[in-house]
Amino acid sequence: MANTGNTLLALITGAAIGAGIGLLYAPESGEETRKKLRKDAQDAQDRFNKKYQETTSNLSDRAKKARVDFEHRLEETLSTASHKADDILAAMETKLDELRKQNAKLQKDKPGKSSGSSSTPDKAVV
Repeated sequence: MANTGNTLLALITGAAIGAGIGLLYAPESGEETRKKLRKDAQDAQDRFNKKYQETTSNLSDRAKKARVDFEHRLEETLSTASHKADDILAAMETKLDELRKQNAKLQKDKPGKSSGSSSTPDKAVV
């Protein structure tokens, strides 16, 4: 990793030295060279600004799409969870009804209830 960093630093340093030497030996005058450099810098800045705007717009669009997709998935998940909760509640209500019927049958079939001799009230079994 450090070797890659050193190589990159050497490459950048070499390019800067080469550009400096090229400017010193350029066939154009200093004023013309400065105008050319100014124009090239302005062109580079314009290209950078254009790319920046494109990237910003692209990221904004992607963020909007991701948000809409997330909201859609969240809605589906909540809907599915709601349906499952309804199914669970219905199953529990059915089971409760079955238990009540069994309790009523057990109370009806309980021995000694018909004579009424018991002084304590019967307790329901749930």
